[in-house]
Amino acid sequence: MSPRTNSATAAGTWRLGDLTVNRVGFGAMRLTGTAPFGNGLPRDRDRSIAVLRRAIELGVNHIDTAAFYFSATRSANELINRALAPYPDELVITTKVWPGRDPSGAWWWAAPEQLRGQVEENLRQLGRDHLDVVNLRVPPSCRTGSIGEHFGVLAELRDAGLIRHLGISNVTSGQLAEARTIAPVVCVQNPYGIGASSEDRALLRLCGELGLAFVPFFAIAGPGREAGPAAGDREAVCAVAQAHSVSVAQIRLAWTLQQGPHVLAIPGTGDLDHLAQNVAAGALRLSEEELARLTSLRPVGA
Repeated sequence: MSPRTNSATAAGTWRLGDLTVNRVGFGAMRLTGTAPFGNGLPRDRDRSIAVLRRAIELGVNHIDTAAFYFSATRSANELINRALAPYPDELVITTKVWPGRDPSGAWWWAAPEQLRGQVEENLRQLGRDHLDVVNLRVPPSCRTGSIGEHFGVLAELRDAGLIRHLGISNVTSGQLAEARTIAPVVCVQNPYGIGASSEDRALLRLCGELGLAFVPFFAIAGPGREAGPAAGDREAVCAVAQAHSVSVAQIRLAWTLQQGPHVLAIPGTGDLDHLAQNVAAGALRLSEEELARLTSLRPVGA
């Protein structure tokens, strides 16, 4: 296997505003424990730090995180700070606001006037004077409503220099249109993977037409979401994985990346071997027939 094949550079690059990133990045959600948000066992601190440093060695220069990624004893942002500061010039750290968790782990959703505090908390934990990209993560209850008031606050923080670029997450095409009337949007971060709905596919295509990065989450886990991938997988996905002598997770990542040059990947893990496999998936190339077979799979529950 060539060095490029085992590097995050293999899938090419895309731009988040004026920032260029390799299309295979890293999601920090699983750094803090065996299950997200403190529901599992805490990760070994040194191992999580080693995973982050190895990701950089493998060419990852886009890390997705959030202040609400924490367990009883670990904070993803503070692990990133400990492992990688002083940060490489080419590293882009993306975070998200609107959801929050109190010290007990209970969830809350910020009012517009509370967003600045969430941005400042991310700055403190990461040890930064500005955030590269901040996504407004829309709650499920607001997916059909206006996001203008919240996004407008982030636009003001961008103008104040606390944020470089803005994105939106868990949104509809209508909310994307609304946000773009307020301030430039560089990325859309939505759940997406094999079995995506026609609505999800349309939003991915729209982002490509607009030149925006589309950043899927749960690309590997699919309907398992935070719980992770199911023990079994669809026969078609398993067959393609066997044909390439790789894991099902790698096929899911490869399929996702081949949905367009504007599609980024942010798979997360606390395991060094899984990290290497995720990065190597960027070099996999599925045939047109394989792509069509996997794309034809209906959404779960459809």
